[in-house]
Amino acid sequence: MARPWGGIEAIVTLLDRLLNKSPVKAAARRLHEQAVAQGRLPTLYLDLGAPDTVEGRFEMLTLHVILLVDRLKDEPAAAAVRQALFDTYVRDLDGALREMGVGDLAVGKKMRKLGEAFYGRAKAYDAAFRALPDTAPLADVASRTALDGADGAPMAGYIQAVRESLSAQPAAALIDGDVIWPGA
Repeated sequence: MARPWGGIEAIVTLLDRLLNKSPVKAAARRLHEQAVAQGRLPTLYLDLGAPDTVEGRFEMLTLHVILLVDRLKDEPAAAAVRQALFDTYVRDLDGALREMGVGDLAVGKKMRKLGEAFYGRAKAYDAAFRALPDTAPLADVASRTALDGADGAPMAGYIQAVRESLSAQPAAALIDGDVIWPGA
């Protein structure tokens, strides 16, 4: 017997559209949530030297978002998800600033600085990725941005392992919001 409205899937799709939850935004939200979880792994702080501070957590989240964006940059079908991931990242930072008590008038200025920080780091990591297999530039970027000057070699090894893991994953899965992070 045919379902009058196409079944539960059709109802969910309709509700998603009515509530403005596109599949692209949902996938980006899932990627972002997984980047947040990966960026909070205790081993990043205890074993790899990331400072367990607000700034250190910003750096770890930013690193993992950059790694996802880097993986998706050469996938034409991923452009919308890549942009939605960045938009989700920015909205999340805005919300975090507000939760920390930053006033409405100051949020804009702080968001501008955080946006500049993201693009600066993305550019620096991109240059370091292009220099691979020479890991010295990657260790240097990690030391300068994520580790407050500490030795970046262990973090560079972790970053390389994540890049290799992401590159082995099907683009379609990532575009759907499914990522498998390697252990740190």
